[in-house]
Amino acid sequence: MNIMTINENLNAMPDQPNSAVNEPIVRAKGVDVFYGDKQALFDVDLDVQKNSVTALIGPSGCGKSTLLRCFNRMNDVIPICRVTGLVTLGGQDIHAPNVDVVSLRKEVGMVFQKPNPFPKSIYDNIAYGPRIHGMTQNKAELDAVVEKSLRRAGLWEEVKDRLDKPGTGLSGGQQQRLCIARAIAVKPKVILMDEPCSALDPIATAKVEELIDELRERFTIIIVTHSMQQAARVSQHTAFFHLGYLVENGATEDIFTTPEDERTKNYITGRIG
Repeated sequence: MNIMTINENLNAMPDQPNSAVNEPIVRAKGVDVFYGDKQALFDVDLDVQKNSVTALIGPSGCGKSTLLRCFNRMNDVIPICRVTGLVTLGGQDIHAPNVDVVSLRKEVGMVFQKPNPFPKSIYDNIAYGPRIHGMTQNKAELDAVVEKSLRRAGLWEEVKDRLDKPGTGLSGGQQQRLCIARAIAVKPKVILMDEPCSALDPIATAKVEELIDELRERFTIIIVTHSMQQAARVSQHTAFFHLGYLVENGATEDIFTTPEDERTKNYITGRIG
């Protein structure tokens, strides 16, 4: 199997979240993660449905970000990290020997906690991915991708007259939306967000949350957040982690109003964490 098989399977999946075919786009089955001798995740099973926002919540150090990095094999860059179990994208094992990691990360984009625009112009930040993946044939097509991505990120009107200016010159909230635009420019199927609003002020946070709600019509989003209020606002599904274990997951409304596990209830009510 190779990444082309993954792409073909993903493209064959229905676009509407309420399709009769309810196969999860991302699935973790029996996932354990080790950093050297220390185990960070224990036997995690999690299904992520297409065109939805899934929030991963829990106290600091509980394994949320570790699991997030499993979905695009970012843990591969940590020499002491070892992942066992099955992670699939579009039904295909992302750890299969023939899977090209660069192509996988095109399908599963990532937005980090701290905005990290490239030290390039606003235009080149967006154009970088489509260029290296050969997604456009000429300048006109590339211009269209840049504009479309910035519009989808709600940034076009703010930057259209200064596309040649450095992306690092934008405000923190604008930089984060630029990073989201950069991620969606290569047309991923899944976007991972690791506490994308933790470095932003409330106004910028509100804009990013509104953007997340709009993007789920076209993309599947998995977000790690330390804010339970944010999880409640932006997600349809929530998974609660504690000490490396996935304690409980389900519809966000159910997790926050009628949690089944006492640990979840204690976290939601502020008794732990």
